[in-house]
Amino acid sequence: MRIRFYNGKTLRFAPQMRVTEDEIWVEDARISYCGPARADAPAFDRQIDLRGDLLMPGFKNAHTHTAMTFLRSMADDMPLDRWLSEQVWPNEARLTDEAVYTFTKLGVMEYLSSGITACFDMYVRNDAFSAACIDAGFRAVLCSGFNDFDRDVEQLERDFLKYNRRHELVSFMLGIHGEYTTSRARLEHVAALAEKHQAPCFTHLSETRAEVDGCLARYGLTPPRLLDELGLFRYGGGGFHCVHMSEEDIRLFAERRLWAVTCPASNLKLSSGVAPIEKLQKAGVSLAIGTDGAASNNALDMFREMYLMSVLQKLVCGDAAAGSAEVVLRAACVGGARAMGLDDCDDLAPGKKADLIVIDLQRPNMQPIHNVSGNLVYAGSKENVRLTMVNGKILYENGEFFVGEAPETIYEQANAFVRGLRA
Repeated sequence: MRIRFYNGKTLRFAPQMRVTEDEIWVEDARISYCGPARADAPAFDRQIDLRGDLLMPGFKNAHTHTAMTFLRSMADDMPLDRWLSEQVWPNEARLTDEAVYTFTKLGVMEYLSSGITACFDMYVRNDAFSAACIDAGFRAVLCSGFNDFDRDVEQLERDFLKYNRRHELVSFMLGIHGEYTTSRARLEHVAALAEKHQAPCFTHLSETRAEVDGCLARYGLTPPRLLDELGLFRYGGGGFHCVHMSEEDIRLFAERRLWAVTCPASNLKLSSGVAPIEKLQKAGVSLAIGTDGAASNNALDMFREMYLMSVLQKLVCGDAAAGSAEVVLRAACVGGARAMGLDDCDDLAPGKKADLIVIDLQRPNMQPIHNVSGNLVYAGSKENVRLTMVNGKILYENGEFFVGEAPETIYEQANAFVRGLRA
């Protein structure tokens, strides 16, 4: 399948962020050409006139729990500990494979309409989750949420091997749910696997003050220092949230080249705090952005995350120059891809995967065009996403979804399950 995108603007990040009027040609799953119009162009199966709109790499949701869409607006206005113990964990125990499949499809649809082309998911029932993503044509990286509640310690390695071989759209990274849910013996088990496979490791990290204080009381170390001493970060990885980071923690992240994945909307809604993004960025720490799950957000909207990531830094730093639009946009597109090990999905260039989006610039909130990155971060919204392509296939275009099922069927199945929860 050959597709030509022409007559528009193209946003690329390497060697530096720039907007050109280049065409993009897609052949099967990859980009085959980026450049000016050519007289010797091959025959195309479809030619898409951008009509002045913007073609750019898709956003990457670098931390989420996709099937948590089943808890959207069901467990609101509660502190984190009660939210988990009274709402999340009891209801999760009632999930079935069929429910996870349906609610994953629902989440994927929301990702696509927000211009998200891949997610880094830590949740349950990985077979059902990965089947939903594959059937929808969506790219996903699974991250294990290994903890003390896992009955079979050896399942983690089996999953690592299984999902890294299952399908081109699915991969798997080592991870733990968090230090506070994982015993030292199990932390050491994961560290041994990281050493054996020379693999990065990710985890919920320093999300709340109570989490950090608890780790200090147990081990005399902050969570980043403890996990590093145990060897979990020997081959890279990073943390989700990274709100309560000491100066020493930030230096460690920079030295180890770890990823800090910020989830600003979730951290605000759960009153966890504001991650020190400006300090992390100035220290040289690599950044990515996640939505977290729909139970704590409640939207899976990258535009909202980008805006909050930026303006919160301006507020807490007392500096309007903090959290620049370009830094935020790079984190949403390039940073997320590289954190997830998707280095061939991080930009628009020949040979890269065709994971891209079209932004409608012919909308009031995108005019005038003084600065594209500023428009996207400060004024952009889901209404501007005209098209989302993953692996060379259009999965969302002009409000229509192409995910293997009719949206109405997915909505009906999702609501039927929720009615069962309330019965």
